[in-house]
Amino acid sequence: QVQLVESGGGLVQAGGSLRLSCAASGRTFSTYTMGWFRQAPGKEGEFVAAIIWNFGHTYYADSVKGRFTISRDNAKNTVYLQMNTLKPEDTAVYYCATSRRAGAAGRSDEYENWGQGTQVTVSS
Repeated sequence: QVQLVESGGGLVQAGGSLRLSCAASGRTFSTYTMGWFRQAPGKEGEFVAAIIWNFGHTYYADSVKGRFTISRDNAKNTVYLQMNTLKPEDTAVYYCATSRRAGAAGRSDEYENWGQGTQVTVSS
């Protein structure tokens, strides 16, 4: 089992930036992918970004490409999501997740472990 703790959410004005962190503990050696998903009120959850832990390959949703950057610190077992040029439509609870599946990226059902989420609110 992998335990995940997100942090870094908050309230920011449109155009601003935030950096989310997700610290992993437990059986992290089996992790293939770490990803970020988000869910806005009244909407379905959606994929945001993912990183292949050992190789660093990254994937992004079209809605955040060019604005968000996912990265990881292997020594700290932590993944980050740098969010720039934030828009009101980025408002959501952001969750990080881990997958043991080779090739896992944008589908939530590929991930086994989830954090508790962190709220991001972007005001206009």
